[in-house]
Amino acid sequence: MTTLLISHDSSLNHATPTGHPERADRYRAIKAILEDEQFAMLAREEAPEVELLAIARVHPMPYVDALRAAVPANGNARIDADTALSPGSWEPIVRAAGGAVLAVDEVMTGHADNAFVAMRPPGHHAETATAMGFCFLNNAAIAARHAQVHYGAERVAIVDFDVHHGNGSQEIFWSDKTVMYCSTHEMPLYPGTGARTERGEHNNIVNAPLRSGSGGEEFREAMSGVIIPRLDEFKPDLVVVSAGFDAHERDPLASLRLTESDFVWATQQLMEAADRHSQGRLVSVLEGGYDLQGLSQSVAAHVKTLMRG
Repeated sequence: MTTLLISHDSSLNHATPTGHPERADRYRAIKAILEDEQFAMLAREEAPEVELLAIARVHPMPYVDALRAAVPANGNARIDADTALSPGSWEPIVRAAGGAVLAVDEVMTGHADNAFVAMRPPGHHAETATAMGFCFLNNAAIAARHAQVHYGAERVAIVDFDVHHGNGSQEIFWSDKTVMYCSTHEMPLYPGTGARTERGEHNNIVNAPLRSGSGGEEFREAMSGVIIPRLDEFKPDLVVVSAGFDAHERDPLASLRLTESDFVWATQQLMEAADRHSQGRLVSVLEGGYDLQGLSQSVAAHVKTLMRG
């Protein structure tokens, strides 16, 4: 089993305001734990800068141009109350998307069985032409479109277990029957979307919201009772995972009570679904997770599970 880790130290250069939860220490914590000897067999590549054409399949170029122009010469330029650019932001933004594209290339060509993209900033809140929720480009969406255009993937499934609903991924694919977006998330919680009744124009949106305080049992019921059956109906050619670890019980931004064992279980379930339908092809991209201990240990558990097959 070959698992590929894709990252780039430019992730450290996206500087958020003091006290912001989406901070460079997230990347440092992940990098440190994945240098442990248990990950010695992990294949590693650096995330390249994404080609603009790959972005343009998801985001209109006027939006991308405006985003790049908003990068400040110094300090922070706020997009909204939660989302800010710094002088070093642009390179990690385009490398996070480029890492997702490279992951698709390596998995779809059989050079890796699966891949994990450990980059920041995250992406699943980014809508077609709106940056929000710490996110600028929707990396999972860019990956899905790349798989379709370059490798003829007829159906791509995005499964999102971040504690916050991926409103951006839902909005981008709302009317696209070739992409299924599935999400478990706490509700009510930012950004306020993700009700069960939000199903997309082609019944291609699958939301399984969880109440505040829910733990592993409720999460596993949502995944095994709602999302996995829909994946089996859809039969995707590629599974893309929006892997947020802020549903961990230690996380300060939400109130779910998941532990590393729950992320191991979810990873196994998604790998098995990929085995059934996608020749095992699975690409995972980092989203949230804001307690450094919870994040690093959960990432380690997720990647170790990917490596075990």
